[in-house]
Order: sequence, then C-alpha cells, then structure tokens
Amino acid sequence: MSRITPLVMAGGAGTRLWPASREAAPKQFITLMGGHSTFQDTILRVSDPALFAKPVVVTGHRYHFMVREQLAEIGIEAEIVLEPMRRDSGPAIAAGAALLAARDPDALMLVLASDHVVRDEVSFRQAVTRAAGAARLGGAVAFGIEPDHPATGYGYLKPGAATKDEGVLVLDAFVEKPDAERAADYVGSGYLWNSGNFLFRVESLLAEYERFDPATVEAVRQAVSQAGDDAGSIVLEADAFAKATALSIDYAVMEKTSQARVVPVSMGWSDVGSWHAVWEIAEKDAAGNAVHLGKKGHAVFVEASDNYVRADDLVCLVGVSNLAVVQTRDATLVYDRSRQDAMKTLVRELERRGRPELAEHTEVFRPWGSYQGIDRGERFQVKRIVVKPGGRLSLQKHFHRAEHWIVVRGTALVTVGEEQKTVHENQSTFIPLGAVHRLENPGKIPLELIEVQSGSYLGEDDIVRLEDIYNRV
Repeated sequence: MSRITPLVMAGGAGTRLWPASREAAPKQFITLMGGHSTFQDTILRVSDPALFAKPVVVTGHRYHFMVREQLAEIGIEAEIVLEPMRRDSGPAIAAGAALLAARDPDALMLVLASDHVVRDEVSFRQAVTRAAGAARLGGAVAFGIEPDHPATGYGYLKPGAATKDEGVLVLDAFVEKPDAERAADYVGSGYLWNSGNFLFRVESLLAEYERFDPATVEAVRQAVSQAGDDAGSIVLEADAFAKATALSIDYAVMEKTSQARVVPVSMGWSDVGSWHAVWEIAEKDAAGNAVHLGKKGHAVFVEASDNYVRADDLVCLVGVSNLAVVQTRDATLVYDRSRQDAMKTLVRELERRGRPELAEHTEVFRPWGSYQGIDRGERFQVKRIVVKPGGRLSLQKHFHRAEHWIVVRGTALVTVGEEQKTVHENQSTFIPLGAVHRLENPGKIPLELIEVQSGSYLGEDDIVRLEDIYNRV
C-alpha cells in the first residue's frame, strides 16, 4: 500500500488569537501549549514513515524561512511550496494536488490545517487509515469531529448512509455555523463538526475541481508547471496563480461534489479559534485557571476562577472569573471569554486606528535571526539584534540614518565599504550614513548586539539591498 502524502496548509495570518498571533507571526507558528508550535505538532503527527510520505507544506513568502526554521528545530524535512499571493485553500490544495499528480496520479493527499490541535494521535491515525480506502476509489473524504457540546463556532457535516468501507459514511451536506438553538438540534441529530481536513486521490480531486471551475484548475496547473525555485523551495508562477479564483476547498469542491464521504472521529480536536478554545484544552488548576508563561512570566490568582493567562511578565488576577488575559511586550488583551465574537470588533477597531501592533510584534523575525525594538525617539531608535550562527544580513545601505553596533555576545563579522573586520564582545563599530555594509555571524553561538540608529528617517523601508543570500528585494 502506497504511503499518504500530507499537505500541510501554513499560509494563514489569523488575528483571532491576537495579540500573541499577528500577521508577522500567526498562530500556527507560536506555542500554545507544550514545547512546539501547532505547525510543528502537525508535522510530527504525520511523521510515521510507515503510513506517511514526506510532507508538502504550502505557505507564503513571508513565512518561508519561519517554516524552514521550525522544521529544522524538530529535525523533519518537507517539500515547501510558496504561494505568490493568497488565494484561499482551494487553489492552494489544487496546487499541491497538481504537483503530486505529475509524479503519481493515484497518490493520496491528506490535507491538514497547521493551526489545529489533535490530542489523540492514535485515533487520528486510525481515522486516516479508514479514510484511505474510500479515497483510493475516488471519493473525497472529510474528517467529521464527533461533538461533545453544541458549538456555534464550527460548521457542521450531515452524515448519511454507511458505505462498504468500515467507518466511512456518505456525506449528505455541509452546514454553515449555526446559532445556539440550531447547534443543539444538529448535535442531537448526529451531525459532526467540520474539521476542515480532507483526504483525496489527487487526480480525482483535480477532476472534480475542474468540473466546477476549469479556469482555476488550468491556472494552477500552469503555476505548477512553470514554477521556479527559491533556496530549494517551489515557487508557484505568479501570473498564472493570480488567475485562480480565491475560494475555500469547501465551497470550490466539497459542497458541490456527489462523491463526498465522511469519517466520524473523536480525537481531541480543536481549531483553537479563540482564547476561550485555548482555555478549554489547557491544563487547569483546582479553580479552573490556566496559564501559559514566558521565561519571565508569572501569574497570581486570588479569589479568581476559570481564567486564562498568557504572560511574559507578572500578571495578577483578583476577584474575577471567566477572563482571558494575554500580555505581550507591546500589548495587553483583557476580555470576557464568553464574548468570542468581540475579537472581530476589536480587530476592526485596531485596523481603523492604524495600530501597527495588529500586524507586527516588537520582536520581528528574519531569515538570519530577529530584532526587537527597545526604545525610540524623534531622531533615534534602539534595537536588540540576534543573528543565528551562519546568519548573514544583506549587503545594504541607508540614505537617512547612521548606525552604531555594540556586540554583547558572540562575534560579528562586519563589512563597511571595502573594509572587513571582526568585532568581539564588548566592542563596537560605526556605520556612517550611506555606507555600504553587512553584518554576519561567523561563530557557533548566536550573535547578540545593540544597534543605535540615528537620523532623519528610521523606517524599515530605508534599506537598499545590493546583495542578499535570502533573495529578498
């Protein structure tokens, strides 16, 4: 029996878990519990070589090196496909199918969201094995979660008659997110939550997709056949991919096909779509309080119950219940966990006010490492820069600022004009305005330095890259 290829979708930029999740570092790449991100847990879940082939990860250019770094941290290789722009899940999944179909038209592709939690991996693998038989015959198989309460935050699946494949049912209908009364009716009638994860035979998926939207399938096939390369990753051809209609796979195929099947499964699943959902699956103390703390984080509860705290520093809750308190370096969220829809209103208000905290953290990740804003004034800015071993910033220059670099850990190799020198711990160097320069870490430990910028304009767009090993513009 051929192995199943996981297609892991990792291009989303959700804000439902703001301020921990932001566009620059969305929830699939942050740690919600345990020691791994949900992206890493998803990859680890499909790492058994007896059942799964090498995974394919579909993401955007912005997250390319974040995906690479998180894969390296868990020691797993994957084939990376880069979308030139977002086109929702339909075209992204079709691109993965076209890529695999060119190698083996009968390949089975397991589509997984990278920002979900599955706590029962044994049940997960059993469900995948049950679904594989139906998928090999050409049916598109959804994984329906057996509900334990009438949730209003999920779509529902209406299961139908049994098929000849054990544990596989006909999928009669997709149902949109209901109100509380209708959700209770659905649960009482045996409906399942829609997990948004699917198993397909790749050519069958493309054939069904082509029935409903031939132009999009043609655009995706061209984007794959004309794909380029970026540091070993596949880059879909932009002009062709742009012609694909942006639509979820649910609307594009699953709600229209007559070949849909569903496997009911109870596997400790959550799409962790709110801080309330995070609280539900987190470990709690005797009073129902749950915490996720950074290295310096600490939480104190006094006459407080059923709260969730995520903190980088000290947070104290006194005499309150049912709150989510999420503290980061530059933003703090306090809200009633029962008001899950209020996050949408908050995000719209932050957008209206143009708040940069909606999209960016104070710590910004780059292919070579990261930087963190420390202080800023009218004509100066202070940053803490960390460069990974072997990391190399672009050869660049600035028109409006000069820079002072002070090394506090490790060793820096600094290029300024035609001169190259080594700067050690407790030493500093100066980069004049307009000078062509580069910073790199030749050592085996992270390089840490304090950068003081001074000048008339300090924006990140005052960078002219002359040469860059990461192919940024």
